[in-house]
Amino acid sequence: MRRAAAFQETVISAVSNVYTSPRVAPLLVLGFASGLPLALTSGTLQAWATVEGVPLQEIGFLTLVGTAYTLKFLWAPFVDRYVPPLLGRRRGWMLVTQVLLALAIMVMGTLSPSSSLQALALVAVVVAFLSATQDIAFDAYCTDVLRKEERGAGAAIKVMGYRLAMIASGGLALIMADQWLGWGHTYMVMGGLMLLCTVATLMAPEPENVARAPRTLAEAVGEPLYEFFTRRGALAVLLLIVLYKLGDAFAGALSTTFLIRGAGFTPTEVGTVNKVLGLAATIIGALAGGSLMSRWGLYRSLMAFGLLQAVSNLAYWLIAISPKNLWLMATGVGIENLCGGLGTASFVGLLMALCQQRFSATQFALLSALSAVGRTYLAGPLTPPLVDYLGWPGFFLVTVLIAVPGLVLLKMLRGTIETMEKQGDS
Repeated sequence: MRRAAAFQETVISAVSNVYTSPRVAPLLVLGFASGLPLALTSGTLQAWATVEGVPLQEIGFLTLVGTAYTLKFLWAPFVDRYVPPLLGRRRGWMLVTQVLLALAIMVMGTLSPSSSLQALALVAVVVAFLSATQDIAFDAYCTDVLRKEERGAGAAIKVMGYRLAMIASGGLALIMADQWLGWGHTYMVMGGLMLLCTVATLMAPEPENVARAPRTLAEAVGEPLYEFFTRRGALAVLLLIVLYKLGDAFAGALSTTFLIRGAGFTPTEVGTVNKVLGLAATIIGALAGGSLMSRWGLYRSLMAFGLLQAVSNLAYWLIAISPKNLWLMATGVGIENLCGGLGTASFVGLLMALCQQRFSATQFALLSALSAVGRTYLAGPLTPPLVDYLGWPGFFLVTVLIAVPGLVLLKMLRGTIETMEKQGDS
């Protein structure tokens, strides 16, 4: 009993220390700032346009506003190359974009979809561009400032802040606009929240080792690629980035459609479980993953959480073969999101470990763009025909098998990953 109590105290102390670190704690607010603009230029903006009677075809075009998030790797070298006059290379860009974002979001609040849709969409494009640029600088800052043992915790805190921002700018903003303030004033409040986040940027510490910025733009574009691809096993690691969360991506691609159409739950039941329990489970999983990763290290965490990610897809299989049961559905969704949060913490830790500090903005942007390939170009198009051919139960069994190649490759690359993690520290 005494040994168990001592072990528990050690674990609690380790978790407390890693999350209260001056390098980790500010990432909660900075993650909030990173996530706040997304819904304001997507779901919340679409809801505003819908309420004001904008035709459906024009609302559909608003989905193009977020293109900047997909293409942000194109201007990431500028963020690596040029240093703002205040707060250094990473925090300087974060401060500039946050101030401009606050102003641009407030400008959105002065417009109306029904009378100024084109102008509103143009400002929304500016917001998305500034938000994507903030993400470039923020991801690079996290890569630079966190010590190796803090990367998992940093990834978890980022996820938590980002998810809380999605609640604020998504669900809470809709309630505020509908019940209390109206749409324009709600966007003003959201702009004010963004401005408050600059306090965290001002107070956040600089990296302990500040790397020299690339001397020329050509160096900022070419050197990150050369540095990465001259590493041993670089191509195999890129394949791992595509495969690691592929099974999870397939399982989640049509999960909402499955729960409504395949399992027979109402949209209200699915929405409530996904928004409340799913979000809570993802945050808990990310926080637990971050604390475990600080003790286990990168490879062990990737393998353990990858196995849990794969096995958790069986929760959807169980829902598919069982009679309709709300508690079973809630438990299954909770388990899947919990394991997904664990995997996300270790996966973001992997991306950080692979970035060389001088080029972390460009390399992280490129690696994160590559990580979306499986979800966007494989899981999205291939899930419907697989479901048609196999049925929902057979499909979810296959998603477990889809996760296996990534785990096998991870096992093969153990030595390479540990070596590249050390290189990422330099």
